[in-house]
Amino acid sequence: MIDPAALKTMGTLARSNAKRRPDVMVHEFEGRITTFAQFDRFTDQVANGLQALGAKNVAYWGKNSDVAFELFIGTCKAGGFFGPLNWRLAPAEIGQILERFVPDVLAVGPEFLDAVEQIRGQLPEGVTIIAAEGGSEKHPSYFDWRDGQPAEFTGDLGEPDDVCLVLFTSGTTGLPKGVMLSHANLLGQRTLMSEAGMNYDTMDDDAVMLVCMPFAHIGGIGVWCLSFANCAKAIITREFNPLEALDLFINRGVSHAFLVPAALQFIVRTPQAQAADFSHVKNIAYGAAPMPVPLLEECLTVFGCDFCQCYGMTETTGTISLLPPEDHRARDPRRLSSAGKALPGSKIKIIDADGNELPIGEIGEIAILSGNNMAGYYNNPEATAKTKDAEGWVRSGDAGYMDADGYLYIHDRIKDMIVSGGENVYPAEVESALYAHPAISEAAVIGVPDDKWGEAVKAVVTVKEGHTLDPVDVINFVRTRLAHFKCPKTVDVIEAMPRNASGKLLKRELRAPYWEGQSRQVN
Repeated sequence: MIDPAALKTMGTLARSNAKRRPDVMVHEFEGRITTFAQFDRFTDQVANGLQALGAKNVAYWGKNSDVAFELFIGTCKAGGFFGPLNWRLAPAEIGQILERFVPDVLAVGPEFLDAVEQIRGQLPEGVTIIAAEGGSEKHPSYFDWRDGQPAEFTGDLGEPDDVCLVLFTSGTTGLPKGVMLSHANLLGQRTLMSEAGMNYDTMDDDAVMLVCMPFAHIGGIGVWCLSFANCAKAIITREFNPLEALDLFINRGVSHAFLVPAALQFIVRTPQAQAADFSHVKNIAYGAAPMPVPLLEECLTVFGCDFCQCYGMTETTGTISLLPPEDHRARDPRRLSSAGKALPGSKIKIIDADGNELPIGEIGEIAILSGNNMAGYYNNPEATAKTKDAEGWVRSGDAGYMDADGYLYIHDRIKDMIVSGGENVYPAEVESALYAHPAISEAAVIGVPDDKWGEAVKAVVTVKEGHTLDPVDVINFVRTRLAHFKCPKTVDVIEAMPRNASGKLLKRELRAPYWEGQSRQVN
């Protein structure tokens, strides 16, 4: 259960949990179990180590790990900024982020120690590189570094409104922006939910949270924070694997989880899931991409537990609108296609291009006012001003409408962002890579329905005169320049791009044939 008095800062929470349940497991990772008391001591050591280095910014380049969470809370205690990196990005893209974030310490997982050498020229001068899960010839071991520090850290240098976490989310130009989140952003909603009697994020002492979504996403680190706020147990997996997740549900007592729709689809369509006993599962939250109603019906039937739909964005610290279990139990297809209602302390409105609020039922851009809204983008005031206005309203970039009961419905995307398997892909970045191909004259990238990933990236191109083009060659060409999840799954060649009278490319016309029969322009 959540202790409201402890929800001041992440450091305060760590100390409270250590006193309340010292010998209980905070999390398990690949057989390594850490208790709340050990975790508090380890994060004290991290804070002392950072202070000894004079470190402010700490970056983590790796897959999910218990080490990542120790670094996060230790950085919070030391009053610094923690920035986990999306390991699916190409090394050059990681380098671009680090050039802007300028970390004092870079902790690197075992899979990426060799890749660090590829971006040496992009690393800030004097950065301390630590091997996150064991030493190497070039870099010290995290465990040796941590255990060489004093075991107690006096005080807590963080205040509720201080930024402690920077999550990097792709922009329309492809250069990731650092979303700055505070302790209050991460913890404040817990208090508001409790005061409103909404128990959807309250966990009993015997609860077990599955943390398998990427740590560099709010859906990964946010779920761990929820478990930590409840002083509950968590099982961390290095990355999502449907058979591993299913085994943890069945055999390890996992009672709570957050999963993107694609991950849920992988699990429920595994043959073993059909006969599994999920009676101990209490609640599954889902979000980060739209959930097709037929898939949701299938998940409700297979798991037989409570479900919550979570709509939000990194800039709102995740969930800002919730479709609660009672709406799922009713099985009303109309309600199941909704993103629910605004959470306590938050307001949602639909606006036009000029920021004017639109009437009920009219489609426009979704805007949010909340204590969960980001402080801004790291070292990027121009981008901040475009997303967050003087009153604190954040433009989501999503199109939708509200009904008379206050339910939000997502209709389309204002920006051309594609969501594939919970990962955001921005067409402009992919188009830029395509234009470098010697045979491509013009390129447009769109999202098309995909039964596995929700949406798949499709490239539509025209060919330069006198050239021929092999779609497989185009896909391989882009893969040398971008992370694989951003690369086109398919390439279509057309004679000419559709344009309006002023020459503007009409992407809606390109998308239309692939979305015929779909009720929404998101999948």
